[in-house]
Amino acid sequence: MRTLLLALLIAFFPTAVHAQGKAKNVVLIIADDLGMQLGCYGDPAIQSPNIDGLAKKGVRFAKAYASVSSCSPSRASVLSGLYTHQNGMYGLQHPPHSQQCHKWVQGLPNLLRNLGYFTGIVGKFHVGPDASFQFQRLMLNTKQRDVAFMAQQAKDFIKESDKKPFFLVVGYQDPHRAKEGFGNEVFAKDPKEVKVDPKKVVVPYHLPDNDEVRKDLAEFYQSIQRMDRGVGMLLEVLRELGQLDDTLIIFISDNGIPFPGAKTTLYNAGIHLPMIVAGPGVPAGKTNNGLVSFIDIAPTILDFTKADGPKYKLPGRSLMPIVNDDNPKGWDTVFGSHQMHEITMMYPMRTIVTPKYKLIANLDHAKEYPQASDLWGSPSWQSIRKTKGTMLGQRSVAAFLNRPREELYDLTTDPNELKNLASDPVHAKALTELRQRLRDWQQATADPWAILYREEAPPAKK
Repeated sequence: MRTLLLALLIAFFPTAVHAQGKAKNVVLIIADDLGMQLGCYGDPAIQSPNIDGLAKKGVRFAKAYASVSSCSPSRASVLSGLYTHQNGMYGLQHPPHSQQCHKWVQGLPNLLRNLGYFTGIVGKFHVGPDASFQFQRLMLNTKQRDVAFMAQQAKDFIKESDKKPFFLVVGYQDPHRAKEGFGNEVFAKDPKEVKVDPKKVVVPYHLPDNDEVRKDLAEFYQSIQRMDRGVGMLLEVLRELGQLDDTLIIFISDNGIPFPGAKTTLYNAGIHLPMIVAGPGVPAGKTNNGLVSFIDIAPTILDFTKADGPKYKLPGRSLMPIVNDDNPKGWDTVFGSHQMHEITMMYPMRTIVTPKYKLIANLDHAKEYPQASDLWGSPSWQSIRKTKGTMLGQRSVAAFLNRPREELYDLTTDPNELKNLASDPVHAKALTELRQRLRDWQQATADPWAILYREEAPPAKK
């Protein structure tokens, strides 16, 4: 009789009810332009106690990859579960040439609302159209660096949920670049702000080690540490309202750091990013070494909440079955796609990553790689221009701007992707296999740009 009553309740009242009889909440935290600059990912110069603490309470994914290294496309891929070339959000949602997902796309807020979830987003949204992502509460304030204000908004939202299960996205603006610097000036008198000594920052391999870059990175680190405080405030809100133990928390960044050689590229600095998952059913203090993709986040949330997916098939898969594994079997490949960042930056690329190799296909390799305006105007890039520098860290500026059709890297011996093996006969078999797998994936995901990666036509006969 009890089973029959529960079935009737589920049928007539669309509310997420688990086997334990209690609904589970989901909070998705998205940092803006954060790379691996976290203590739990090995950076010794950063102070990120709250995110590090979250990692200790959950699973830290060591080899998580965004499917694209650009803000709007990445967020749209996370919320739709589709690659950017599938969902139609090819570039940024910036007027007057805003990119939008196809109208048929049904994002996570729509699917979870169908199950009775109360849905909302605090801070940065930056995807569209609204019909595909129907959040019930849009808290899109202009104080996206005011982490205390955002925590209060999250608190108000949870109270408003009125005991319904909730899905909340918290999108920080930190550590994205501001018009100048990283928005730290507004908080100059805040005693909680922690400045970083430029001499102590870790200069990544794709940047030159000079005073301008170090100062730029120090400002960046300060912005990260502010965002970390915001995560701590958000977790305290969940704890205070008695929701922490019943909430799945996923922490990610949208793309790589806002410095040349990272953001907007498919190199590891652009797409190899932090991902932490904690909450009900997730073990504490584990590191998962499987190759996982942000494409897997939507299926994970749908699996966790027991919500129905869209009518079309999602390419990813749930992470819930592997949260207890250190080295899950069958998680050995991720793919990525990129069309553009700003509307003037069309440079389509595709990639496949395996434990040993990475192949990047530059589909329009005859043109020079376009720089995003915020990266081009950064002190780091301008320091190269002013000194007429020829090196972008360990990669030459010429190689960064002018790329071949294919780039093949052995990640086991060359994790910084500096030695292109595409023309090396020793790796010809690997190149052939990865090329075919990449083409098969393009075919399976109905990639409109697949035609650009077919075998090149033979030279015309004379």
